[in-house]
Amino acid sequence: MNLSEILHHRRSVRVFDKQKPLDTEKVRECIELSTLAPNSSNMQLWEFYHITDPELKEKVSHACLKQSATSTADQMVVFVTRQDLYKERAKGILAFERENIKKYSPEERHAKRIKQREMYYGRIMPFLYSRFFGLLGFFRVLMTQTTGLFRTIVRQVSENDMKVVIHKSTALAAQTFMIAMANEGYDTCPLEGFDSKVLKKALKLPRRAEINMVIACGVRDGNKGIWGERYRVPFEKVYRKL
Repeated sequence: MNLSEILHHRRSVRVFDKQKPLDTEKVRECIELSTLAPNSSNMQLWEFYHITDPELKEKVSHACLKQSATSTADQMVVFVTRQDLYKERAKGILAFERENIKKYSPEERHAKRIKQREMYYGRIMPFLYSRFFGLLGFFRVLMTQTTGLFRTIVRQVSENDMKVVIHKSTALAAQTFMIAMANEGYDTCPLEGFDSKVLKKALKLPRRAEINMVIACGVRDGNKGIWGERYRVPFEKVYRKL
């Protein structure tokens, strides 16, 4: 299938054929492809939990309210945000960028570009992603609002704003995963209906980790799991050419 065919083929499948198991390695490859998704400042504050163990699948399905998509799924992937890893990720990117610049940039620009990356990943990113009971976010908002009186500036910098940024980036990875799965002839169903407390306990996630999305995976059971034609708001109502 070409990309257009893949996007038209992909549906949120609610019932999977239990007689058609997935190739675990292919699913893993699709998860790896999801890491190529665009994400804010390349911080990659995400983790992916590939659920294949039958006992754990049952626990995850329970946390997802026993929906048909999870109870019939062959495998599941849970997309998790990890804002608490911002220091580790920023440090890793900075180390990579230093070598990247030395390898691909003109020698006379090395010092300037490395200094820019050190400022961005060594100071700005840790400042933006740090949390302290909302107080740091309040300070960031106050600072940007004041600076915004004199020039254009990013204003969505509260602790809640940054949480939204990370969830958006993780959702882009989830969408990339579902497209990759469709390319393999596999089906998926993204779920937001789950008990996050129960699910985090089942996956043994740290306190500051958050569930972005649960994606049930399998092969559609004929037309059982697709409930009719796909509805979309008429394109003319959402498209604005300026």
